[in-house]
Amino acid sequence: MKQSEIFRDNAENCGHLAENAANEPAFHRYKRMEAAWRALAYEQDWLDGEVSPARMPPAHASNGHAPADPGPSDPARN
Repeated sequence: MKQSEIFRDNAENCGHLAENAANEPAFHRYKRMEAAWRALAYEQDWLDGEVSPARMPPAHASNGHAPADPGPSDPARN
C-alpha cells in the first residue's frame, strides 16, 4: 500500500470520528485532522511524482472541512 493511501485511510477514519463526535469542538478537531491527513496524502503524491504541484489543493479549507480531491489541472496554468 502506498504511503499516500495510508494517509487517506487516516483521513477517512478522522471523518468517521467527526460524524460520531460527542460535541462541536471534537467535531471540528477531527475535521481539521482529516484535512491535515489529506494534505499529507496530496503532498506525498507530489513527492512520488504522481501529481503536478499546480494540482495540489490548499492545506486546509477555511470552513474547517477537508478539501476535495483535486480535479484535472487547468491547461492554461501549465
